[in-house]
Amino acid sequence: MIQQRHRLTATLNLLGDLVATVAAFLGAWVLRFEIPVIPLTKNVPEFGRYLEVLPWVALVFPVVFHFHGLYQAGRRRSRVDEALTILLAVVLATLILSGLSTWYRPALAPGSSEPFTYSRAFLAIFPVLEVLFVVGARNGLRALRHRARIAGLHPVRILVVGAGQLGREVAAKLQGHRELGFHVVGFLDDDPNKQGGTCDGIRVLGPTRAAAELVPELGIDQIYVALPLDAHRRTMRLLQEVGRECVEIKLVPDILQYATLRAAMEDLDGTPVINLAQVPLQGWSSMLKRAIDFFGALAGLLVLSPLFGLIALAIWLQDGRPIFYRQERMGLDGRAFMIWKFRSMRRQAEATTGPVWAVRDDPRRTRLGTFLRQWSLDELPQLWNVLIGEMSLVGPRPERPVFVREFKQKLPQYMVRHRVKAGITGWAQVHGWRGNTSIRKRLEYDLYYIENWSLALDFKILWMTLRVGLRQNAY
Repeated sequence: MIQQRHRLTATLNLLGDLVATVAAFLGAWVLRFEIPVIPLTKNVPEFGRYLEVLPWVALVFPVVFHFHGLYQAGRRRSRVDEALTILLAVVLATLILSGLSTWYRPALAPGSSEPFTYSRAFLAIFPVLEVLFVVGARNGLRALRHRARIAGLHPVRILVVGAGQLGREVAAKLQGHRELGFHVVGFLDDDPNKQGGTCDGIRVLGPTRAAAELVPELGIDQIYVALPLDAHRRTMRLLQEVGRECVEIKLVPDILQYATLRAAMEDLDGTPVINLAQVPLQGWSSMLKRAIDFFGALAGLLVLSPLFGLIALAIWLQDGRPIFYRQERMGLDGRAFMIWKFRSMRRQAEATTGPVWAVRDDPRRTRLGTFLRQWSLDELPQLWNVLIGEMSLVGPRPERPVFVREFKQKLPQYMVRHRVKAGITGWAQVHGWRGNTSIRKRLEYDLYYIENWSLALDFKILWMTLRVGLRQNAY
């Protein structure tokens, strides 16, 4: 039901975006040629020439919006975040549209010897209107959904059977989708200490055997059965009793304690299988991210090559060779690789101590190394790791295998970080969790990144890295 409502919301957003795109296209024509905000230097072109491009506009923009996660089911954004994502998507789509227009050569107009070209001023006005109209349309749809929810139109009244940890988690997730009209009426639980009270602000209406009686009395539309695995008999009895009523029944398996990422239903020749670690970074998304990594790393290596030379020279003058430092780290699927860094510590720094965490004012660092680490310049050679596919520009930071073996014993979900490529920067790092800081907090931020990955989130992290992430007190 949640997926159906999310698909409906995504469809409405798509239709609203298409209407806004057409309106922006027509508005750009009016502002350019009917009431020109920029003085005309040529005659007004045929409107039909521009209408020929409109179908391509209506195709390119929704596709780019899709790849930016603007139609992603269940993705909740703040208005500011959504507006920034729309801005980024419109810029990219406009660049694609401009590229297509340079290759497209319309037939010559009757009586004209010059090839037809599209107005650059039009192509500048259109994306501005596109951002304004799409943001306005989405805010309008959001306001309509809010009014419908306040008015109580078509609410989905839900009864959760089981007020334990699983039931409370299910109720919390449902309550988190109030914008879709979900209303948790109450819990049912056989624990007499819970009956008559509340759990997380939701009333416990009675024992599980009262379900069949309460369904018609309270006008219940859906029942979520969230009982523990050892309550098999109660579950079967409940299903038999409630099955006589006209109500949707949803069984929540007691496996959320083992789930590490998104759980998704798969089909194995007709047999339902639950995938407990569904990663959004798959298929086309993975290919697109790899393309951005490759060209981004290549551009970074070319642009920063003079800086590389200066840093290498400074290291050589102060402390001799080696210039670079290679260290084993663990990356995608738990495979080890050698990470590249500018050497910031004295030679043979771990000869007597073995693998240890760096500390503040670490005496093993050189004076230049302290500066490099303060500005994260020692990490720049990892662009080579990104170029050859061992790392990504954005992702969880890779750790040394000896530390990984320690952390995965303390934190059962730790190895989920290795479901994606390690990155030069990440969601945890731009929030200050880097170096010798809390592993638990870093894991929390890394899991958030993996579960909520999108290109917009990657670009946001890169921007935060440039803005605040470089100058941090890394050890």
